[in-house]
Amino acid sequence: MALTHNIADIRINYKKHALSEDSVAADPIEQFQVWLQEALSSQVEEPTALVLSTVNAACKPSGRVVLLKGVDKRGFSFYTNYASRKGHELEQNPYASLTFFWPALERQVRVEGRVEKVMPEESDAYFHSRPKGSQIGAWASPQSQVIPSRQVLEEREKELNTQFTATDAVPRPQHWGGYRLMPVYLEFWQGRPSRLHDRIAYESEGERWEIKRLAP
Repeated sequence: MALTHNIADIRINYKKHALSEDSVAADPIEQFQVWLQEALSSQVEEPTALVLSTVNAACKPSGRVVLLKGVDKRGFSFYTNYASRKGHELEQNPYASLTFFWPALERQVRVEGRVEKVMPEESDAYFHSRPKGSQIGAWASPQSQVIPSRQVLEEREKELNTQFTATDAVPRPQHWGGYRLMPVYLEFWQGRPSRLHDRIAYESEGERWEIKRLAP
């Protein structure tokens, strides 16, 4: 099917905000929290959505959208099936990047670092905070595996609903839990007119962060 628009002509002239070395926090996690709070307050769609990029043993990259579930001095946390494709790739190569994009604010944040599993107690706490249907979904789906039809998932879901019908606290599957990315590099991008965007990068230098401006 032919496209009805010339996508090469699609342009937006960004001009809502500016970003300078003097205006950012000395700590990149604090700066991220400021921007995330502004995204939440602005009610942008899916403010915690991010692209998680991983690399497998053959050095081939892959990316997918997941949801941020926590951010503090320790890093950025998200949850998934450990036996999924991303789980296997993180087992082979524990380095990854996160990309946040808030088009309503004309902002992007890139984060790079090492990933490790969170403590089981932390995974338990988050798992049991989820709706029961989501808990059962974590049991029902052999994430990233080939399945013959959707009916397989629906039948498995019915079986598990029956199995856990009298259970308020569904146990967390051992194959499901959290990861935390511990950043060594963060970049904050603010759209500006004429494609002369602001890019402020933080690079880890031991226990301190070096702040740099990058050309757009």
